[in-house]
Amino acid sequence: MKCSLLLLGIVVGTLGIASRAGAQNYPWCAQYSGQMGGSMNCGFSSYAQCMADVSGVGGFCIANNTYVPPAGATPRQPARRYHAGNSY
Repeated sequence: MKCSLLLLGIVVGTLGIASRAGAQNYPWCAQYSGQMGGSMNCGFSSYAQCMADVSGVGGFCIANNTYVPPAGATPRQPARRYHAGNSY
């Protein structure tokens, strides 16, 4: 009984200390063709960076549909201006 409680305490303590692994979150993916066998790499921060990677090996770049920008990094939309007499 004491051994199982000790083991449980160690497991709970280890889980409390362990940090959560963060997945890479980048907006562009390279879809390789040819000798690469159709593999995909979603580790590019710009379209130009992705295109430089696929040049010469074959493939294309697509937007990462699972990309979520970091909080506070969203571009600001310009304020809409309404003029008197215009109905929108």
